[in-house]
Amino acid sequence: MTAETTTFPINQSRGENVSSGWSSLYKLGGISALLLVAIVIIQLIVFTITPPPLDGTAIDWFILFQKNPIIGLVHFEFLMIIYVILCIPIALALYTLLRRVNPSWTAIYLILSLLGVICFIAARPAFEMLHLSHGYFAAETEMQKAAFLAAGEAKVATFHGTAFYINYILGSLTGLIISMVMLKTTLFSKATAYIRIASSICDFGLFVPTIGMFIAIFSMLFLVTWNIMIARRLFQLANAS
Repeated sequence: MTAETTTFPINQSRGENVSSGWSSLYKLGGISALLLVAIVIIQLIVFTITPPPLDGTAIDWFILFQKNPIIGLVHFEFLMIIYVILCIPIALALYTLLRRVNPSWTAIYLILSLLGVICFIAARPAFEMLHLSHGYFAAETEMQKAAFLAAGEAKVATFHGTAFYINYILGSLTGLIISMVMLKTTLFSKATAYIRIASSICDFGLFVPTIGMFIAIFSMLFLVTWNIMIARRLFQLANAS
C-alpha cells in the first residue's frame, strides 16, 4: 500500500474504486491540468509586458493585430480557447472517478463543463478578428473600411457578450458542484475541494463594482493551485490503477 493510498483510502463500499481501464485518461487529465497552469503564466506575462486594449474599439484591436499578430491573438484570448479545450479531459477524468459517489451531480458537472467550453469558444473569435484586421488595412475605399470596422465592432461585442458571461458563471458553478462531490469521497483531499470552492466564490467578485477585478485575481490564484493539486492526484491515481 502506497503512502498516498494510506492518506486518501479508496472506499470500495462507497463506489470509490479506480478502474485500471481509465489510467490513460487520468494521465491525460494530469498533463492537461499542468498545461492550464502554463497557459495562465504565459497569458499573465504577455498581459504585463503589453497591456491589451480590453476596453478598446475595433480599430484599436486592428492596429494591435497589425503590429504583432501573435500578441493580438494572445490578447484576444486564443490561448484561453486552448485552455478550455484542455479542461475537457480533466472534466472527463473527474466524472469517471466521482460518478459512483454521486451520479446525478457529476453528470450535471460534465454537461455544464462542456457547455461552458462551447460558449467560450464562441465568445473568442480571435482568428476572425485577425482576418478583419488584414481586410481593413487592405481595403481601398472608405466604404470597404467601414464594412470591416462594423464587423470588427461586432466581434468586440461578442468578446464582451453573453456567451462569455455564461461560460464564466458555468465555470464557477461547476467548480462548486465538483467540490461538493469531492467532499463526500476520500479520493481527493478536503483541501482540494476547499481550494476550488474558494476559487468559485471569488469568481463572482468580478461583478462587484470597483474592487471586483482584484477579487477575481484571488480566484485565479486559487484555480492555479487547484490545477496543480488535481494534476498531482490524477497522476497518483493513474499509477495506482
